[in-house]
Amino acid sequence: MAASTTSTLDDLFVNIVAQARFTAEEQSIMRNLVTVYSIEAQPGVTIQVPKYPAVAAADLTEGTDMTSTTVSTSSVSITVGEVGAQVFLTDMAAMGAGNPADELGTVLGNAIATKMDTDAIALFDGFSTSLGATTTELTAAYLFQAAATLRANKAPGRLVGVFHPYQVYALKANLTNTFANPNGGDLQNEAMRTGYVGTIAGIDIFESANITVDGSGDAKGCVFAPEAMAMAMKRDFNLEPERDASNRGFELNATAIYGVGELDDAYGVEMYFDAGL
Repeated sequence: MAASTTSTLDDLFVNIVAQARFTAEEQSIMRNLVTVYSIEAQPGVTIQVPKYPAVAAADLTEGTDMTSTTVSTSSVSITVGEVGAQVFLTDMAAMGAGNPADELGTVLGNAIATKMDTDAIALFDGFSTSLGATTTELTAAYLFQAAATLRANKAPGRLVGVFHPYQVYALKANLTNTFANPNGGDLQNEAMRTGYVGTIAGIDIFESANITVDGSGDAKGCVFAPEAMAMAMKRDFNLEPERDASNRGFELNATAIYGVGELDDAYGVEMYFDAGL
């Protein structure tokens, strides 16, 4: 019986790990939107991320030596920590109907992905620039204002926005209101047909239910450049089984070691808006 049970888990385990890793990597919205540093090969649990000041180019005169600029760097410190989740798979469940590999892999992967998102989303509250107010609905106009602020701060490259689903609902509703927004054009038409908001004011819009709604029914989203925040990855998603013979099953232990931190305050705008239906 023991050999049969072990064989059953061995057959399941490879699929559980594959599904869990896929889920952890794909379901974490923030992990894919911030700057990620891999520090597996580095000793210790703290990474120092250097910040370089801007250097201006100037016109040159032939035969005249260039003037050098002394580059003095500062740094941001990110300390990693361990997170984990555990489920218990009984022998009966392992041999039962359904697809326990996909189901358990999804459960464990989602647990780690949710924790990563929650930790990174907590950084939104740290940005000094904020738009919105309690009971105020998110509209495209606020997104244009956030984009203008970040571009004026010379935020590089791509801009993204992460909001609570109810905030995105309000945004969609305002876009599809043909009376209040008669000139919505293609974006309005697409939102009405499929519910997809897409890119507004050069900002790729994402939604996350991991954003907390406060007691007033409001929530803090954010518009930012990926260079505004960082995730330092010491050890990515890891899954280990442990047999518990007396309980006739296996503990499945999912862990990850990482840390998050703000890199540049000028590259993020906190968006405080109503998050109620």
